[in-house]
Amino acid sequence: MRSLDDTMAGMRAAAEPTRLRILALCADGDLTVSELVRILGQSQPRVSRHLKVLTAAGLLARVPEGSWVFHRLAQDGAQTDLAARLVDLAPLDDETLAQDRERLVQIKRERAEAAAAYFRENADRWDELRSLHVDDAVVEKKILDLVPERVERHLDLGTGTGRVLELLADRTEFGQGIDMSHEMLSVARANLDARGLTHCQVRQADITQPPFASESFDLVTVHQVLHYLADPDRAIEAASRMLRPGGTLLVVDFAPHEEENLRRNHQHRRLGFSDAEAEAWLKAAGLTPRAIHHLAGDPLTVTLWAADKTAAKSADPEPTTPPLARPDAGAEAGRTLETTP
Repeated sequence: MRSLDDTMAGMRAAAEPTRLRILALCADGDLTVSELVRILGQSQPRVSRHLKVLTAAGLLARVPEGSWVFHRLAQDGAQTDLAARLVDLAPLDDETLAQDRERLVQIKRERAEAAAAYFRENADRWDELRSLHVDDAVVEKKILDLVPERVERHLDLGTGTGRVLELLADRTEFGQGIDMSHEMLSVARANLDARGLTHCQVRQADITQPPFASESFDLVTVHQVLHYLADPDRAIEAASRMLRPGGTLLVVDFAPHEEENLRRNHQHRRLGFSDAEAEAWLKAAGLTPRAIHHLAGDPLTVTLWAADKTAAKSADPEPTTPPLARPDAGAEAGRTLETTP
């Protein structure tokens, strides 16, 4: 809850032309000091001082990423709504702010070009992997079938290019992706910028130790990530910890296979996961498995595991949910097994 002192501190911090310009710019996405220096046409020390004031007032969030630091409009905390209101007060037709937006467009264009170059350099690796499993569009359609129609807060662990954030952006009020790869995060930012998805953000972090408060998301997705990990169960535990009661976890990965070249060429640690193994991790993390879908490709099968976190008990007893059926039970007991030729 914001106090009167918080309000006055925020208003004093924003009551300077350059700082209001910075708030307006950061409302459109994450920006580094060097990017702000280019846009504002001021020295790095001066811009850094302004950022320090805005961050201390709670209007901006400072997000380290390796040797870089990104700045974004506050999304959590007492000053979040004040920061947004101050941005709304900035006159969009002001000549200085209009020039700032033009330079910001150029910055985003350069990000997109760098992302495209990265994919050109790695196109062979991506194409090889995609050729082994069912079309991405089929998987994405099934993801949409399994997640809620409306989500307040979505967390994507191992977000990569940010594709799952994009896919679910129309259903979410706020989307957050984390990944350890700076290169992938650069691609994700370019993709989110291209679609104008300012309510979706990415940051560098370990997916087994998300830097957020427990029980702060309604949906957590883990898309094609577990096979890279030495301890996939730790990621499941972290995902469960992030979920609010009643929230949903969706895991997408490969069923067991024998494509050893994925270890050699793509750094896969695990060659897929059985339903029993995935279910055991979900249950150990305090989740209730709800549905399993198999989408068969050649030679890889993509599996989707959906699970829910038990909601807080009400005064009236709820019906007991039957246990998930074993693999030979087909669609019984709330589980659906699907294959796609």
